[in-house]
Amino acid sequence: MKPPKAALGRGPKRSLEAYVAKRDFARTPEPTPEAKLKRKRAAKGAAAGLAFVVQRHAARRLHWDLRLELDGVLKSWAVTRGPSLVAGDKRLAVHTEDHPLEYLDFEGNIPKGEYGGGTMIVWDRGTWSPEGDPQAGLDKGHLAFALDGSRLKGKWHLVRMRPKRGEKTEPWLLIKSDDEFARPPGAPEITDEETSHLTGRTPGEVAAERALRKDHAARDAERGARKVALPDIGKIANARKKLLPTFVAPMLASPSEKPPRGPQWVHEIKHDGYRIQARIDGGKLQMLTRKNLDWTERFAAIATALEGLHLGSALIDGEIVVEEENGISTFNGLQADLSTGRQDRMRYHAFDLLYCDGFDLTRATLLARKSLLAQVLAALPAGSPVRFAEHLDTDGPTIFEHAGRLGLEGIISKRKDQPYRSGRSDDWVKSKCVAREEFVVLGYHPSSVAAGAVGALLLGYYEGGKLMYAGRVGTGWSGAEAQKLKQKLDEIAADKPMFGRPLPPGADIKGVRWAMPRLVADVQHRGWSADRVLRQSSFKGLREDKSADEVVLEEKPRAASAGKGAAPAHAGGAIAGVKLTHPDRLLWDEGVSKQALAEFYAEIADHILPHITGRVLSLVRAPSGAQAKSFFAKHRWAGLEHVREVDVGEKEPMIAIDDLAGLIGLVQGGTVEIHPWGSRDDDLERPDRLIFDLDPGEDVAWSDVIAAARAMRDELAAIGLESFVKTSGGKGLHVVVPVEPRVAWDDAKAFTQSIAEKMSRDHRDRYVAIMAKRARRGRIFIDYLRNGRGATAVAAFSTRARPYAPVSTPLAWEELTEGVRPDHFTVDNLRERLDFLRRDPWEGFFEVRQRIKT
Repeated sequence: MKPPKAALGRGPKRSLEAYVAKRDFARTPEPTPEAKLKRKRAAKGAAAGLAFVVQRHAARRLHWDLRLELDGVLKSWAVTRGPSLVAGDKRLAVHTEDHPLEYLDFEGNIPKGEYGGGTMIVWDRGTWSPEGDPQAGLDKGHLAFALDGSRLKGKWHLVRMRPKRGEKTEPWLLIKSDDEFARPPGAPEITDEETSHLTGRTPGEVAAERALRKDHAARDAERGARKVALPDIGKIANARKKLLPTFVAPMLASPSEKPPRGPQWVHEIKHDGYRIQARIDGGKLQMLTRKNLDWTERFAAIATALEGLHLGSALIDGEIVVEEENGISTFNGLQADLSTGRQDRMRYHAFDLLYCDGFDLTRATLLARKSLLAQVLAALPAGSPVRFAEHLDTDGPTIFEHAGRLGLEGIISKRKDQPYRSGRSDDWVKSKCVAREEFVVLGYHPSSVAAGAVGALLLGYYEGGKLMYAGRVGTGWSGAEAQKLKQKLDEIAADKPMFGRPLPPGADIKGVRWAMPRLVADVQHRGWSADRVLRQSSFKGLREDKSADEVVLEEKPRAASAGKGAAPAHAGGAIAGVKLTHPDRLLWDEGVSKQALAEFYAEIADHILPHITGRVLSLVRAPSGAQAKSFFAKHRWAGLEHVREVDVGEKEPMIAIDDLAGLIGLVQGGTVEIHPWGSRDDDLERPDRLIFDLDPGEDVAWSDVIAAARAMRDELAAIGLESFVKTSGGKGLHVVVPVEPRVAWDDAKAFTQSIAEKMSRDHRDRYVAIMAKRARRGRIFIDYLRNGRGATAVAAFSTRARPYAPVSTPLAWEELTEGVRPDHFTVDNLRERLDFLRRDPWEGFFEVRQRIKT
């Protein structure tokens, strides 16, 4: 495709018409073309050969502008991710208007609202030499050339691409040749170097020039309103008196399979949200993304809370998350709240302080910065949505293992003696308990159950500049989100993308509606297949702070082993031989589909099956999905397979299962809770386990429920009985007592009643043993009625029909702390907990031999 002549025209005057038309030189400091448009050499060392410049341009999106002198002007390309020194690594370079030669020297701040508004520095300068006729190369769409700059050297190629349908820009690729100046794959990015070639200043220092202004009075007023005095910041080692920068590019953590250990490291919980820099300048406060986008309005509640710090000036680094009632942050919840404007659940975890009251702190040590940050945040009232991100300086692997058992995303380990350095660094290391990656959305399969919604997204990533297929994700969104995703993707519809390698044999692309690679999805998964396709993936939300062309994998895909992350094979789309109909039907509107639930149970089969097989089951079903009413089911229904019928003496037989196929059959029928009898189906009249359900009334603190469970354990231990504890997945806890099946149901119930009533008598202000709700206010109901014939309690490892699909989860007694709420573990995080367990929390449960005395 030959570009318009105006784009590559040889006459300087004609070439610069677009440059002049886009700018108001009364407002922007950019240079105007010389009246005579004569050839000008402004650069030092540019006297010999053609000049080139690369400018780092923090406009609406950060990019690097490559400009090559030719025919009296600078031919210009905006390189979105900056040049790469890795041979063959393709970087998108969008051809823009020609610039005057005076631009070789330009460094400064283009005002916000003007074309290209943002901070620009001269990042590299030097000379370039084309191979052959450069104008012919431009016309043809392939320009080969060599650069001799301070940072960029050697041979390069600019190759024009065919624009996508509806695309108005002219895309090229900038590619480094394989020569002595090339770096190996995985080497640090040259763009991590951010100082100016001309002056050695950082982008923040250049941006700060426009901060030489008249608002010191406002800063002084804010400082005077502060109630908690700050220490003398000037006495902090390496604190420097400087202007407040407009932005500091964030320091990023390098990925690692295992966290570091040693006294020089501290460790923080890895949060699941948006990285945000809070910039305080007198009475003005901004919330800036990692790409320097102003999201103050989107996080207005947090900004308002930060105003309570009454700081004259500051830059705070942190993460904004949405925390569910169980205390776990969820990116999906944050996305949902941003789309609706809800802000009451948002929390800002502040973990670093880069600037405070006239002092640049980036050269101070991490511990010095965090110590000052803690003092800064001390001025906020209790209940503020702004939190200080605490750190631990104990053994990293131990903290990592504990985070995994709690189902958290991971930890960030930081060198406590190091400064703050923009860009990715080995001084910060992230270790993930959960496999999470960002992928480009390539298209979608329409939903099989809801018109106007996606049923699955097709995913990809870039490798060596080429687009690679990564598989699909079919769960993780609500019904409303599924419709919004379809709308977004339909707006950027496209032909089938060009993949960098053949699709794997099992790739399901029939009926796919393709889209341009514009959207970035955050996806949790359980590893990769041998064909480099994602396994058991779950959508967490769209990343609005990243562009699609940045999406590369942090770690090379490795097929899941037979250990961690492995699960039974799903032949022909079936699980354990059971074919799911409408697998994308949502059983929980927060994003858990029938397929996701079946995969969850298949993977934890060894844990749940011993608690439900060979027992009569009562079930909670929601076959029409989360928005329909659920109901109890005790008898076989049409289409239910892989179950047995058990005569319990009622009009109709009840059901039992013996294997995973039976469990998946229940899922196929929309089962969302499983409640087994306390006896086995071959000995129905004598229970082999007893359950005390600790059900808190209104105004009962979670710490009191924990104390009640421990008191129950001690009460039982006093009469020689060992007990086990699990979360209910609802509001309380279950204390479970395995027993030999020796006594009948009535005797078992009478025994449990006696324990409950004794505790109630001993502590009338804490416990109650009667069902009346009026008696439960402020107290805990010890429900012993679960131990009658036909009565049931939710099974260990069963899901609950409550928001976010919580799971009733066995705990070791030492794990019972306020950090683990009754709905803490869910379909989303339980498998990670099981991965990190060194031993079964209920170890010995099935081997305990004990009897009750009646």
